[in-house]
Amino acid sequence: MPNPVQALLLLLASATEKELARQVQYLKNENRILRDKLPKRITITSRERGRLLRFGKPLGPTINQLITIVVPETFARWVREGKRKRPVTGQRGRPKKRLALRNLILKIGRETGWGYTRVLGEVRKLTSQKISRQSVANIMREAGLDPGPKRGEKTWDEFIKIHGATLWQTDFLSKRCWTRKGLRDLYLLVFLHVGTRRVFVAPSTAHPNQQWVIEQTKAFLEHSRKEELPAKIVFHDADAKFGAAFDNLLAEQGVQARRLQPRSPNLNAFVERWIQSIQVECLDHFIAFGEAHLNHLVAEYVAHFETERPHQGLANKLVVAVNPPEEDIPLLGQVVCRERLGGLLKHYERRAA
Repeated sequence: MPNPVQALLLLLASATEKELARQVQYLKNENRILRDKLPKRITITSRERGRLLRFGKPLGPTINQLITIVVPETFARWVREGKRKRPVTGQRGRPKKRLALRNLILKIGRETGWGYTRVLGEVRKLTSQKISRQSVANIMREAGLDPGPKRGEKTWDEFIKIHGATLWQTDFLSKRCWTRKGLRDLYLLVFLHVGTRRVFVAPSTAHPNQQWVIEQTKAFLEHSRKEELPAKIVFHDADAKFGAAFDNLLAEQGVQARRLQPRSPNLNAFVERWIQSIQVECLDHFIAFGEAHLNHLVAEYVAHFETERPHQGLANKLVVAVNPPEEDIPLLGQVVCRERLGGLLKHYERRAA
């Protein structure tokens, strides 16, 4: 008569084997679905290969039904190599180019935007290392760089970098002031040099007619020559106060006037931002009484902006560096606070010896 306990154990064991078989079957199908969504070829590191061998060899021939990351023949070759005590090698194929050469290719590609053919020419000019056009293209592509050359129009940032040394932007600044005739809007004409952030501000007026604009533009051109800040392009908006006479005057001096499209303040952003700064940091804090008072406030702010206030757009350097900083860190007793406009504008400098 069979032992009932033994029969129960056999039943439990068979049920467990069936459950394990169903779990394995599910995992195989899930793994196949995930594998189909991955690239056709997956690179295996030496450590990962060792893990597969450690868990796969005890399975024997069953591994052929389970393995999907490589074909069964590859796994069998790994086993044979392990028996010959041959070290597991890394990625097969041609060795990658020397790191210094790769860095040189990527440096040229990132800084210039050139295609791989022109980058190859620079590399061959600088080094005796032999490298093919396809290798240069592959190195650039692996680093996320387009190996094709840039064509067509440049971006706005690239335009600014190229023309910044000769590019000016201009716009009107207005302030409501008390005059002998009551409250009046006074206007100032602002020119800003994009490359250096130097500013030229014309004196204020209550009547910014075209004749006044022409006079101030002549003063601006003389100022740019005196300060050796060449003007080749001047951006301005479609304000009627500029007019054709303004453009013609600039053209006579060899300067190209660029009238901006409507609703495009970002194209005149540098001078627009400067006007916002002087309003928020200075003019909004005062009630101006007449043209002379307003001109004084603006002149004080321009002096502060150019010689005392570090500019974030210039890596926190001064627009006009008067004295180069010393190497050592000054003691607190050597640092003093200077003020303009009754303490509204502050900056710090070393105490004079």
